[in-house]
This record gives sequence, C-alpha cells and structure tokens, in this order.
Amino acid sequence: MNELFSVKDHVVVITGGTGVLGRCIGEYLATQGAKVVILGRRQEEGDEIVNAIKAKGGEAMFLVSDVMDAAVVQANCDAIMAKYGRVDALLNAAGGNMAGAVISPEGNFFDVKIDAFQKVLDLNLTGTVIPTQIFLKPMVEAGKGSIVNFSSMAAFRPITRVMGYAAAKAGISNFTAFLATEVATKFTSGIRVNAIAPGFFVTNQNRALLTNPDGSLTARGAAVIRQTPFGRFGDPEELCGTIQYLISDASSFVTGTVAVVDGGFNAFAM
Repeated sequence: MNELFSVKDHVVVITGGTGVLGRCIGEYLATQGAKVVILGRRQEEGDEIVNAIKAKGGEAMFLVSDVMDAAVVQANCDAIMAKYGRVDALLNAAGGNMAGAVISPEGNFFDVKIDAFQKVLDLNLTGTVIPTQIFLKPMVEAGKGSIVNFSSMAAFRPITRVMGYAAAKAGISNFTAFLATEVATKFTSGIRVNAIAPGFFVTNQNRALLTNPDGSLTARGAAVIRQTPFGRFGDPEELCGTIQYLISDASSFVTGTVAVVDGGFNAFAM
C-alpha cells in the first residue's frame, strides 16, 4: 500500500472547525485515520461533529476555543498534548467577515467602519498568528509538523466590497511565506508552512451574499460564476484532497506556498 498520502494517526487540530469548510475537512480526515481535534466557539455544534465522526468509526475531540485569546488556545494545546502527546498538523480555518467592513453596493470607501475593519483583521490574521505561535512549539520540540493557513481569492486580487477581509487574507498569504522561511532556517526543515486559497464555496457566512432564499443567484453570485471557468461554486469536499496532500509526506518538499482550489477563478482574464 502506498503510504505517501497517509494521514493515519496524525493528530490534526482545526481552528474554526465548526464552520462548513472546517467540519467537512475534519470529517474527511477522520475517515482517513487522523485523530481530529475540532476547536470552535459552539459546544453543541462541536459535540455534534465529534459524534458524527465517532459514529463512522473515526476519532475526534472538541474543545471550546477563542483564537483571539492566547490563554484559551494555550489551554487547548495543553489538553491536546495531555491526551496525544503531540500535534502533527494545524489547520487555521477560523475567520470570517462582518457588515461594517464590507462596502454595500450603494456605498463607498468612506462608509467602512474602522472598528469593524480592525475586528476583521484581528479575527482572520491575528486569529491565525496566535494559534500558530502556540501549536508551533510542540512541533518544534518534535522536529516535525505541518501548518496550513486559510487564505482566499481576495488575497490575490482586490475583490470589490470586502476590503477588510481581503486585507486580512493578503496578510495571511504573506505571513505564510514569512513563517515558512522563519521555521525552516531557525528550527527545522521538518516543519512545513503552507496555505490553501479556496475559491467560492457557499457557507453559512456568505450564503445570503451569493444566493437568494429560493436558491437562485444574487447579482454577486452571478458575477462570481461568470468569473469561474468551471461555472459553479465549489463543494467543500473538493478542498479535502489538497489539505491531505499538504499535511502528508506527499508534500515533504513543499513550504511557503499557497495552493489554489478555485475552479479557475484566479486564472480568468476576460
């Protein structure tokens, strides 16, 4: 059997694990034999995910977390280390947007609320840096591991209206490249730091932005589809293969890169 892509017995921590994408990835990795740790704010949803994984024979645990609170994340890490003794992979899937950092179709730059803009930067960017700083330590001690940050199409081009989110995701791509070099040159080449940049996937956060209640496309959703050569939104399951590649030995010489999973969105020119 080819073990190149194996994640069996890998301890995989997923921040934002109760979201649509985080949940899908967590459930998939559990089917591949990974020991999945879901971090999120919502206990009820976290327990539901863990129960669903266990019902299929997988192994998982849920911990209430707050990626903006280093003490909470450290307590999460301590609990994981007490149970498993290591962290093999960290997926920084926590993030989101909020109305005040988004420019409405009728509005303009002057309508952006600076406090909301700051909160979006903090949640997406600082909320990636804090867990990384904490979970990187046991990886350094072990001399191996993989970190996958969640970037976005908005990091590659200034997508209209989502100013705060785009700035944060561009920062994540930059942080990914920085940390890959920092870790490899100062600690070990056994730890890889990469990012994934999903195209447009319908989640609870963007559903109303992209689709109407009857399932038809909004003007924004239609614009996205026109820009996507595949002519559709992505299915969350379509992220799983790339994630598995990035945390398995198959990517042992890959670090500092952003893997695009977008149906051609970023390649579209005319």
